[in-house]
Amino acid sequence: MITHELVEKINALWHKQKSVGLTDEEKEEQRLARQEYLAGIRGQMRDMLDAIKKPDSLHNQDDTGCSCDKCSKH
Repeated sequence: MITHELVEKINALWHKQKSVGLTDEEKEEQRLARQEYLAGIRGQMRDMLDAIKKPDSLHNQDDTGCSCDKCSKH
């Protein structure tokens, strides 16, 4: 899960890396924080894609391809 604290930690470690460098422990902390962030992004994308409904599942469509009840194509 992506939290505000996680983003702040990643940003703080990045700024420290650019200014004075990181210790081996901090590099590992940065790696793990980035992995957690990317896992959160992947999870959000997976949830968004799972929420998309295929046209076939929206309505019962006939062979005209129209899914509304009101058009004259039926």
